[in-house]
Amino acid sequence: FTEELPNGLYYQISNGPQLFIHTTTADTWGHALFTTTGPDEFCNRIIPSLTTTNFATEEALFTAAQQAFVLPAFRDLPQDVLNTAALIGSVDIIQPQDIKGIIHSHSVWSDGSNSIREMAEAASGKGLEYLVISDHSKSAGYANGLNEERILQQHAEIDLLNKQLAPFKIFKSIECDILNDGSLDYSDAVLSSFDLVIASVHSNLKMTEEKAMQRLLTAITHPAVTILGHMTGRLLLSRAGYPVNYDAIIEACAKHHVCIELNAHPRRLDIDWRWIPAAVNKGILISINPDAHAVEGFADTRYGVLAAQKGMLRKQHNLSSFSLQAFEDFLQQNKAAKALAS
Repeated sequence: FTEELPNGLYYQISNGPQLFIHTTTADTWGHALFTTTGPDEFCNRIIPSLTTTNFATEEALFTAAQQAFVLPAFRDLPQDVLNTAALIGSVDIIQPQDIKGIIHSHSVWSDGSNSIREMAEAASGKGLEYLVISDHSKSAGYANGLNEERILQQHAEIDLLNKQLAPFKIFKSIECDILNDGSLDYSDAVLSSFDLVIASVHSNLKMTEEKAMQRLLTAITHPAVTILGHMTGRLLLSRAGYPVNYDAIIEACAKHHVCIELNAHPRRLDIDWRWIPAAVNKGILISINPDAHAVEGFADTRYGVLAAQKGMLRKQHNLSSFSLQAFEDFLQQNKAAKALAS
């Protein structure tokens, strides 16, 4: 279905989303960009002070409204925090080029499309410094999860590749299923063989908040867990996440030295950006991870960065912005802090 509008076209795609194509002139580009990208609440605070639509840039529109320019990423923020956002500004806010490594990726060892070598060479070719291979754990039979014997075989392959691809480094990880009682998918001895562990829920997603919290909080307390993966299990536009108490999870992650993933897959973007400031204020590192199942998935980090910008995240608070040396140092310090806390 197509309908012609005064300033563009409207499409209703069969079994798909609505699509608006807006047309404008060079003289009114800034006004059109501002009003069509929203959010409406923010725009409605600015528009009444304007007497014309002739703005070639958004900056010119803000000047005419006698308002300081607000980055698009910050326009969803409540009015009372916009001043804080303005202090951060465009220089300190995280940018796509601040990603130094790929954390959370899958290979043909589980349900990925590329070999570890292919994933590593693609990451290195993009100027990245390291790759964290985190295939699925054994309970994820649907995703060809790794049993203990296959873990040993994969680790031997990673050791060989690290000799061949140095100074680029591949880290041994696993996306470990959080089981129904909150326990993890392997023994402590097996978990200790990984450089880091990403713990995620993949089964029995229709839970009450009480059940979800029991599973998550139990997993967070496990000393092997480095990162809590896609916290709510949501799939945007198709599956609501299970209910969680964000404040309680943030408190637990801070106490047990667990990072929180911002899963950058555009269907997830989980943790929701609105909770990033609360996590950072508790000293928690966010980890923008693509959850890549193919080399093309590395590009999804951009969506995670854009979401993180809305939460005013700075690169120093994002784990995947750490250099290789800083990342290695973090892993050692994190394990030491966990050992001390226990």
